[in-house]
Amino acid sequence: MKQKPNILWYCTDQQRFDTISALGNNYIHTPNLDKFLTGGTAFTHAYCQSPICTPSRASFLTGMYPSAVSVNGNGIEKFPPYYQDRLIPNILERFGYDCGLVGKLHLSSAALGQEKRVADGYRYFQYSHDHKGPNTFGHNYAEWIRKRGEDPELLMQKPVNASNYRDAESRRDFGGLYEPSATEDNIPRHLHQTFWCTDKAIDFIQKNRAIDQPWFLSVNPFDPHPPFDPPLFYYEKYNQQQLPGANFRNADLDHQKKLVDLGIDFQSKPKAPIGQQMKKIQAAYYAMIEQVDTEFGRLLDFLERIGQRQNTIVIFMSDHGEMLGDHGLFLKGCRFYEGLVRVPLIISYPEKYQKSVISEALVELVDLVPTLLDCIGLEKPFYLQGQSLHSLLSGYTTKHRQSVRCEFYGAIDYPDQTHATMYRDDRWKLVNYHRKDVCELYDLVEDPWEHEDLSEIPKWEKKKWELLTKSFDETVLAHPPMSPRIQPY
Repeated sequence: MKQKPNILWYCTDQQRFDTISALGNNYIHTPNLDKFLTGGTAFTHAYCQSPICTPSRASFLTGMYPSAVSVNGNGIEKFPPYYQDRLIPNILERFGYDCGLVGKLHLSSAALGQEKRVADGYRYFQYSHDHKGPNTFGHNYAEWIRKRGEDPELLMQKPVNASNYRDAESRRDFGGLYEPSATEDNIPRHLHQTFWCTDKAIDFIQKNRAIDQPWFLSVNPFDPHPPFDPPLFYYEKYNQQQLPGANFRNADLDHQKKLVDLGIDFQSKPKAPIGQQMKKIQAAYYAMIEQVDTEFGRLLDFLERIGQRQNTIVIFMSDHGEMLGDHGLFLKGCRFYEGLVRVPLIISYPEKYQKSVISEALVELVDLVPTLLDCIGLEKPFYLQGQSLHSLLSGYTTKHRQSVRCEFYGAIDYPDQTHATMYRDDRWKLVNYHRKDVCELYDLVEDPWEHEDLSEIPKWEKKKWELLTKSFDETVLAHPPMSPRIQPY
């Protein structure tokens, strides 16, 4: 009997969709992702289901929407135990896979050390939420640093204090720039958490396991999540003067002020992203992604050397994006701009799926779990809300979804606890800030960077109400699916 495929699921943190050279960014260096793309399918219109870490990760690891799986925001005590058997590593472990995790999990609060776990299915568990907090409980990366004769307290930035999380914008150690120099570098690349993730991933793949037992490995580096703190080796590759800067118009500030005045939650206050500081941040962000690219490539090269690449499904993606100055905003929160909710997604399985394909199909991250179950031949359970990408990846179709959706239900610990939803089809995007009497309407063909809100222009009133109705329908239909009926009454 043929061995089931191995699965390598590589998920970065806070990486925008437009950060891969082969997909159109001429300023960034991503040679390994460019090469990886030639062996798989890149989805250029993949959307997360929440622009915040925990709800997004809970969603794509179960194939359910955040609200359906009862995980709407960061900071919760633990993932709901009554849904633990819906986590994909739990499913695969029961099916005979050896499951491992390296780096972040973030299905619950990670501010006080290693987060509380449920029966998630991971046998191998090397935990590091980020490269801060070296003395918090369960920080395996910090122990790795110590074994190399380094002092984590000196090497790493101080941990973020959960009590002043709302001050994210003003905290350099949360969202600021650490510009490296020849005399003062950040964490060197050979000691970096992204490098550690690859080392520990290789360690897991080499583990002694049963003959022909397949493995599933989640690799979750913290980067390119802020603070913007790359090693000098990568940072100095970027000529800041040549970088494009943010997608910004001065009129954006008036629109953002309206949302701020309504109290809508976000981690930064709008300001014009102009001058040298913006270019430095962009260079740092691109440098962090280039380091991710290097380490992802090192992991793929290892799979090739040991002869496991052909029988391994590899997913490269991110949990959500980063505003990076667009519309005058940095970090994340209750907004649904493309840079925040649209993410990179490339899937490769040499033995079965197409190669060198760039798909513009609308895709949601909830589609990944049903895709994996289809690929390995497992029955899809009734509760899944995602739609398998198997036919797209196999070349049987080029069509997928008519629309995608995203939700923000009090997702961060900010005063307003804003609730908002996004609906997007192949041309239009509708954002509804609930109980705020305000929405946004964008024509993404004419205005791809969403500078012109059409929601209050009479000419587009009919289109707005058409999309509001569709958005409401999709929100209602995102409820948790009930168990199948066994009787007709």
